[in-house]
Amino acid sequence: MTSFTNFSEFYPYYLAEHGNRVCRRLHFIGSSLVIAVVVLALSTGQLRWLWLAPVAGYGFAWVGHYVFEKNRPATFKHPLYSLLGDWVMYGQMLRGKVLF
Repeated sequence: MTSFTNFSEFYPYYLAEHGNRVCRRLHFIGSSLVIAVVVLALSTGQLRWLWLAPVAGYGFAWVGHYVFEKNRPATFKHPLYSLLGDWVMYGQMLRGKVLF
């Protein structure tokens, strides 16, 4: 299944593409860094640092996919659902619903 009509259809596919534990951990690190960069940039007024947010987030995630998961990130075919999936998975990891 390569086309999805809603996020609920996409998310099981997204989770299947993140079966490798190291890949999920790298996603978590990257997403945490995104939050840290945004908070730091906004709290200091140094908005020029915001360019680091996507570099940190995607950098860690893509290493996880290419090196450990051995697949192509869903970002390339489903960018919005993939971005939402990153944050849903992040929240589920924080709550223990998806394993680190």
